[in-house]
Amino acid sequence: MSGNGAQQPQPRSQRLSQSRSRAKDTGPPLTGADEKATLRGFLDYLRNAVADKVAGVPEPQVRTGGVPSGTNLLGLVKHLAFVERFYFLGEDADNWRTTMRPSAEDTVDGVLADYRKTVERANQVIDACPDLTLPAPRPPRRGQAPSMRWVLVHMIEETGRHAGHADILREQIDGSTGR
Repeated sequence: MSGNGAQQPQPRSQRLSQSRSRAKDTGPPLTGADEKATLRGFLDYLRNAVADKVAGVPEPQVRTGGVPSGTNLLGLVKHLAFVERFYFLGEDADNWRTTMRPSAEDTVDGVLADYRKTVERANQVIDACPDLTLPAPRPPRRGQAPSMRWVLVHMIEETGRHAGHADILREQIDGSTGR
């Protein structure tokens, strides 16, 4: 309070920290005992974290770049759907650069639905794989396919990396944090 009894305005940083919505972080997932169940459990955990960061973000913020490269929430989910289709379903992307850029026609609901459907199809491929040393699906003319184990570990890394990007972008948009 100032000498005349009027309250001084709070600094911007203090106002922002009070207005942020803080979600409780969820811990690592409980998974099955075998290797495939553990890897898929962690991948599903990260997939859900990414989708949750996009849900409820209004236009145009969901597609507005939060960093100089233009990376945005909707583009991250669109890109991850392409990566899932490439590694688990053997589909190639025409132009990898465009996978991070949502089109004017892309909507949050549409991109999330496509991502979830792609994840469901990818999980069917994972579940059907009897041995993680076997090759994963591969687009034609792309060389020898890596093992399903390698693909699962890579997708955990890829999705985790982009989940971190999504955390930062979402916090920039509305201050929300947590998984």
